[in-house]
Amino acid sequence: MKPLTRAEMEVMNVLWDAEHALSVNEIVEGYAEQKPAYTTVATFLKILEAKGYVEHRKKEEAGRTFFYSPMLSREKYITHVVNDVKDTLFGSSAKSFCSFLIQNEELSDEDLQEILSLIHS
Repeated sequence: MKPLTRAEMEVMNVLWDAEHALSVNEIVEGYAEQKPAYTTVATFLKILEAKGYVEHRKKEEAGRTFFYSPMLSREKYITHVVNDVKDTLFGSSAKSFCSFLIQNEELSDEDLQEILSLIHS
């Protein structure tokens, strides 16, 4: 699985948040701020399709417009990325990975209690 760039991730987030396949125009409208150009999004979609992250199809009632949908879930992508970081940077040790996160994040007492309850469940 090839990693996503930040810009590709933004396109994927719009697609993952949608409940149905989207056209390029709908993806552009899905951006919260500083909407990119139509051609920019179309280029990213071609790249994402080549990487195997999205697929497109036509709807008969929409003429020549393509509609794009993700080929994997956000959760599956996150799992892959986190496992890759764990394996590559922490020698496949979940303990070292979790230890690093806990020591390097500013966690509130409430956050720590929630983590402990997850561990005990």
